[in-house]
Amino acid sequence: MTRALILAAGQGTRLRPLTNDKPKCLVPLLGKTLLARQVDTLRQAGIDNIHIATGYRCDQIEALGFNTTKNPRFAETNMVETLFCAKDFIQQEGDLIIAYGDIVYNPENLQALLASDAEVALMIDKRWRDLWSLRLENPLEDAETLVLDEHSNVIELGKKPENYDRIHGQYTGLIKLRSDKIPAFIEHYNKLDRAGQYDGNDFDNMYMTSFIQGLIDNSWQVKAAIVNNGWLEIDSTDDLAQYENMASDGTLALFYRA
Repeated sequence: MTRALILAAGQGTRLRPLTNDKPKCLVPLLGKTLLARQVDTLRQAGIDNIHIATGYRCDQIEALGFNTTKNPRFAETNMVETLFCAKDFIQQEGDLIIAYGDIVYNPENLQALLASDAEVALMIDKRWRDLWSLRLENPLEDAETLVLDEHSNVIELGKKPENYDRIHGQYTGLIKLRSDKIPAFIEHYNKLDRAGQYDGNDFDNMYMTSFIQGLIDNSWQVKAAIVNNGWLEIDSTDDLAQYENMASDGTLALFYRA
C-alpha cells in the first residue's frame, strides 16, 4: 500500500497577496487549488491515505478534512523539518510518496515514479528547459545541478551550476521512499549534526536537496524516474499569470493537462 505526504507548511511569500489569508497549496490554478489537483491525481492512482504536513494557516487545510501534522516552527524552519514533524505518519506501513505542496503533475508522471523499485526515487524532468526558458530570462540562474550516472542513479543535486553540463534534469519535488528503507530514513535524520552546516544553511533551514545528497553520500540508492514535462511548479504570481495565459492560447497542454 502506497501512502502520500504532502508538505504544505510554507507561507508562500512570492504568491502574495494571494497567500495573505491562505496557505500556498490552496491557491487556485485555473479555478482549482493546487492541493485539490494533486490529491485528485494521487487518488486516481489508488493512493487514498494522504497526510498533509501543515504550518501557515493550517486551519484552512484541517477544515477540508485531511489528516494533518503541524510544524509549529514553520516560520523559522525549512521543508526537512516539516517533513519529520510528520514522523508518526512516515513510519507507518507501505511505500511513501513525499510531495511538495506547490507542484501539480499529470497521472503518467506519478505512474513513472510508482514504477520505480529504488530505495529512493525522484521524479526528474529531462526536458525542464522547455518550460524554464518560458518562465525565466536565464534558466541557469535559477537552476541547480542534477547529475545522473549511466544507470540513472542520482549522484549529485542541489548545487549551483556553472553550466548546463551538470544539469541532466530538473528535480521536481516528488519523491518515493521504499517501505523497507523507512526506519533507516528516520535514523539518518536523527543522526544528523544539529549544529552542522548543510550547503551553507543551518540544520533548521536545510534544503531537501541537501538532505537527499546526504543519503547519496551515505551510499543510498537514489534513482531518477524520468519524465518529459507533464508537471508545473507554482512559486510566484508571475508563474500563475503565465500559466493562465498559456492555458488561454493552448500552449499549457504541452507541459501540463489542466
